Amino acid sequence: MGRFILRRLFQALIVLIGASGIAFFILRVIPGDPATLMLPENATQEELHQMREAMGLNLPIWSQYIVYFKQMIFMDFGNSLNRGVPSMELIMENLPATAILVFWAMVIAIVIAIPLGMLAAVKKNSLSDYAVSVLAMLGQSVPSYWLGMMLILLIAVKWQLLPTTGYGSWNNLILPAFTLAVYQLALISRLMRSSMLDVLHNDYVRTARAKGLPEKIVLFKHVFKNALIPTITMIGLQTGQLLGGAIITEYIFSWPGLGFLTVQSIQFRDYPMIQSLVIVSALVFVIINFIVDILYAVIDRRIVVDS
Repeated sequence: MGRFILRRLFQALIVLIGASGIAFFILRVIPGDPATLMLPENATQEELHQMREAMGLNLPIWSQYIVYFKQMIFMDFGNSLNRGVPSMELIMENLPATAILVFWAMVIAIVIAIPLGMLAAVKKNSLSDYAVSVLAMLGQSVPSYWLGMMLILLIAVKWQLLPTTGYGSWNNLILPAFTLAVYQLALISRLMRSSMLDVLHNDYVRTARAKGLPEKIVLFKHVFKNALIPTITMIGLQTGQLLGGAIITEYIFSWPGLGFLTVQSIQFRDYPMIQSLVIVSALVFVIINFIVDILYAVIDRRIVVDS
């Protein structure tokens, strides 16, 4: 178990270094100069040169990366060019809002999707199975930005049941959380159905039924536990993806999270801010996948031995 954890930690370190490097170099090659955004429109070339020198943009790109990597080792991620405060300070201020939104979106998705997937598998080729499959296809087909705007127009504007934007209460959370949950709900329910069907055809399930065990015990003790492993993988991956990429939903609902902060940082070519956001997103993704790996080991000890 100890070697299993050490291997996963080493892999996580490689992922973080790779993500930081990719973010750094891609930002340097895309069009746009953050120095011009920091100065007035009538700034002279000398003022522009001084600003670029102060920001370290006049150095060769490899020299810039070495400086950045050294700072990152000492947990110095620089100040936001737009706001002039430490970038990690801004991220820590916005992270709780995104974490709350993603947490409740995944709770909604998991609580609804797993029972639906189990129902569809147990009632294969029935009306319930077809209904779940159609709803899942619709949930994966509808773009989140369209769904969010339709919910705002229908529930917030026409019926005036919930606010369109805001942060701090349950009323503000319902619409963006549901918007994020729909796609995850559809994805998890389809995967749960597929996993259940695979496990239901295994020999040990037929043996359990042949022994006369009640169907509930067969389903929940023998089938559900094994069908849950690929579903846990998907839940972990989707949670990490949402934490780093709930940009559109947060922007539509003016939710003050990492997604909203990302849009603002891109608009201002805020290099330190964007790089810090990428690192935090990668770190969250790595942590979630590490937790998923540990859950694997808890559910099935053979995974630790095989890996």
